[in-house]
Amino acid sequence: MSRPKSWTFPKWGDYHRERDPVSVRLCDYDGCDNPGDYPAPKAPDSKDKWYFCQSHAAEFNKNWNYFDGLSREEAMRRAQEELRTAKGYKGSSAYMSGEATYGKEERRSDALEILDLENDATMVEIKSAYRRLVKLYHPDTNMGDAESAIKFQQIKAAYEVLTAK
Repeated sequence: MSRPKSWTFPKWGDYHRERDPVSVRLCDYDGCDNPGDYPAPKAPDSKDKWYFCQSHAAEFNKNWNYFDGLSREEAMRRAQEELRTAKGYKGSSAYMSGEATYGKEERRSDALEILDLENDATMVEIKSAYRRLVKLYHPDTNMGDAESAIKFQQIKAAYEVLTAK
């Protein structure tokens, strides 16, 4: 007769109930012993992931720059391709990726170009152009049109850039 796994000292449960050990993935941050439940990409084009605890995942995400090492044109091309192929890229991230990749003035000029406005546009003109274009390209009015969906995301991102404080 073999004894059940729970028949050891100290007694943590019923003597006649067996439970297999559970494996836990640890945080990939050096020296951290917390469970690593939050995946983070190792590189933009890689499917490999790091697994961090919540605090280290937040720290990693704060310092992550998806466009690191790319020129402005390459970054814009990658952003457009990601939107086109619907790989989970958020439209506004291309414009809100940080001062290191795009300066404030470059983002503002790109946003004004998307909304078809001049450099000296007022907030009233920005809101008016945004409303006009959103009505024109909204997914509800352009069912199944991928180009309209991309343009709609660009318009929303441009408006976020121009109204950010």
